[in-house]
Amino acid sequence: MKIQVDPQMQAKLKRTPTAQHSLLRMMCVAAFLLTAIGISQAEVTPNFIFINIDDLGYADIGPFGSKLNRTPHLDRMAQEGRKLTCFYAAPVCSPSRAALMTGCYPKRSLSIPGVLFPGNDVGLAPEEVTVAELLKQQGYATACIGKWHLGDQPEFLPRRQGFDYYFGLPYSNDMGPAKDGVKSNLGAPIPQRKRKGKGQPPLPMLRNETVLQRVLAHDQTTLVARYTEEALTFIRKNKDQRFFLYLPHSAVHFPIYPGEAFQGKSNNGIYGDWVEEVDWSVGQVLDAVRELGLSENTLVIFASDNGGTRRGVNAPLRGYKGSTFEGGMRGPTIAWWPGKIPAGTATPAVTGMMDILPTFVKLAGGSPPADRKLDGGDIWPILAGEPGAKSPHDVFYYYRGLKLQAVRSGPWKLHLAQQTLYNLETDIGESTNVTAANPQVVRRLRALADQMKDDLGLDGIGPGCRPLGKVSNAQPLISHDGTFRSDL
Repeated sequence: MKIQVDPQMQAKLKRTPTAQHSLLRMMCVAAFLLTAIGISQAEVTPNFIFINIDDLGYADIGPFGSKLNRTPHLDRMAQEGRKLTCFYAAPVCSPSRAALMTGCYPKRSLSIPGVLFPGNDVGLAPEEVTVAELLKQQGYATACIGKWHLGDQPEFLPRRQGFDYYFGLPYSNDMGPAKDGVKSNLGAPIPQRKRKGKGQPPLPMLRNETVLQRVLAHDQTTLVARYTEEALTFIRKNKDQRFFLYLPHSAVHFPIYPGEAFQGKSNNGIYGDWVEEVDWSVGQVLDAVRELGLSENTLVIFASDNGGTRRGVNAPLRGYKGSTFEGGMRGPTIAWWPGKIPAGTATPAVTGMMDILPTFVKLAGGSPPADRKLDGGDIWPILAGEPGAKSPHDVFYYYRGLKLQAVRSGPWKLHLAQQTLYNLETDIGESTNVTAANPQVVRRLRALADQMKDDLGLDGIGPGCRPLGKVSNAQPLISHDGTFRSDL
């Protein structure tokens, strides 16, 4: 910042040396103060890295109790950081990612019954304001490296939603045949998921809006390593400025493709191999942050986009991906920022994907958009371990697609269709229905659920749901005959 001196004062200084010396002293003090302010601002405007794993189970990593998978880098991350033991995503991935990007319940910003597929004509609306856009307004460099899954048409891709750079698959790694009629190099059958009478189109690897290649079976074994290397390149390139790296891995979604260096190395089959490769990737990212001297100015969050499948372990939670039991929506989450987040701690506060936008944007010195409703809140006091910090969610609503299936207030969770009530403080596994002993709690939670009729709705599109993005003549990025789109 340049310090301006009034012209009349300059003229006066030429006549009075003493005054000149006084102003010089003032300028030195001012420069010192400006430097101090700059340092202070830098300390509260960190870099952000959000690592999102696909279908990782609650107890698939050491910090959350895994006895099967070796995860030394995540173990260290938890020892140096804070576990969020009640961090909610959504039951499946597209809605979860919409919550992360927009700070809303998934149904508000992406009102779809399940997930998006290749060539869908809908996606996250370009009019939605994402965490990447808001951080970019604050001067951050932004990159998404990995699985996007919020729409594969050009209008919906990451660079239309605030990211400077994108590299990865636009949807899940199962949404396309590796090669018709063959098996993968790991011996697993290639899934031929049928949709509207024919198989999925080939998987496209993108750099920005350019299709680089069709992803085949062997290519899938390189995904973790390629995403990791791209992430490290981005971090190193932007080490001297503020950056936001969103690293959503395709692992450990089915089909399971650990890298060749990890195949057969775990004690838990190819699933454990891929979990351990993910742990390696986290270690690479954190080591780069440390080596570049960015540890004290970088907030890293590790999470899963939904609960684990039956291939993983969700204990002690009930249920799996696709359900609104705790095992379908809680993920193993760790926050790391040495010197700012208390090491070796944990919090049971209710937090979730939709809290990331307001938290990151506030730490970056910005403000969430004021022209639309957000459901998330600033959870920095919780991450920082401030005494008395409370969840921004007195009530939490569990949606599966368009249907409200459960509601929580405090420790109490009511599953609406079954009218079953659980106390999550004493029964995290949702094993004992205590409806009969708590009729007043049931009535209160039922009334809280009914309040959503005039907002997101109980089933179907409610008045608080914002329009989907929609395009005409939607086409897959690689056609069934292998032709790459040329209009991107």
